[in-house]
Amino acid sequence: MKLEQVASAARRIFSARLVYGDPVERDGVVVIPAAAVYGGGGGGGGDGAPAGREGAGFGVIARPVGAFVVRDGAVTWVPAVDVTRLGLAAAVTVVALAKILAKRAGS
Repeated sequence: MKLEQVASAARRIFSARLVYGDPVERDGVVVIPAAAVYGGGGGGGGDGAPAGREGAGFGVIARPVGAFVVRDGAVTWVPAVDVTRLGLAAAVTVVALAKILAKRAGS
């Protein structure tokens, strides 16, 4: 993929539509999902490179962070709760505490 093609694709992808999902309306309540988006890219090539030796690429990571809820003209933010991340944090904390207590008991 040539650098110009990558730049064009990145412009299409990195937009507000990537961060904010389509609004969903039900029973007079509108929910607008939102995500945190991270991305990066790079490329290389040029005059000194042999013919056909140029390229580029990029990547995007998105994860839900919450939603805006519109009800009766008022907008509220409802954060997304990542249960997997919370469980992992709890497990790491328990293991760390167990190691600390075991070290103290051995002293």
